[in-house]
Amino acid sequence: MSGFNLLHLITKSQPVSLRSCSLPSGARRTKKSWPVSFSQEELKKRLTPQQYHVTQERGTESAFTGELTDHKDEGTYTCVVCGAPLFSSKSKFDSGSGWPSFFDLLNKESIALSDDFSYGMHRVETTCSQCGAHLGHLFDDGPRPTGQRYCINSASLAFQPGDASSSSSSNTSFVGGATVGKPEV
Repeated sequence: MSGFNLLHLITKSQPVSLRSCSLPSGARRTKKSWPVSFSQEELKKRLTPQQYHVTQERGTESAFTGELTDHKDEGTYTCVVCGAPLFSSKSKFDSGSGWPSFFDLLNKESIALSDDFSYGMHRVETTCSQCGAHLGHLFDDGPRPTGQRYCINSASLAFQPGDASSSSSSNTSFVGGATVGKPEV
């Protein structure tokens, strides 16, 4: 006897017809054209399996396991997929969450925000505005002055050492929506 039929016998209520439910529209990535795109084959060759899973399949790394969680060097955090500059080390803080956390962006247009209804809750997903790579989520529990916490997977980030206000290095630079040179992976 199915659980549904058993529940019906116990409660003596009218049977309810079961039907499949669809997720809200923001629950999965919609097809959107991004200024920079790469083939899935190229990304599978260039990225580690963890980087690919996080950035292309909206995965997440386990808390406290990412290489950049406790990273303290000065520099710029960039998108691991396209090299777009995202965060300065000056806005990084220890949130205790187990993922790299930032209270501000280098440029307000560097990240696209969308509703994420996965796992039965509402969150704000952050993606790279250049290539659409999944980065993490945005929460309203960060420190001043912004009060925001960009909770980002280490696997979605690359790090460019040096002056945190600079968005380029000697071997890679981000120019007009495209990475010039060999991106660090």
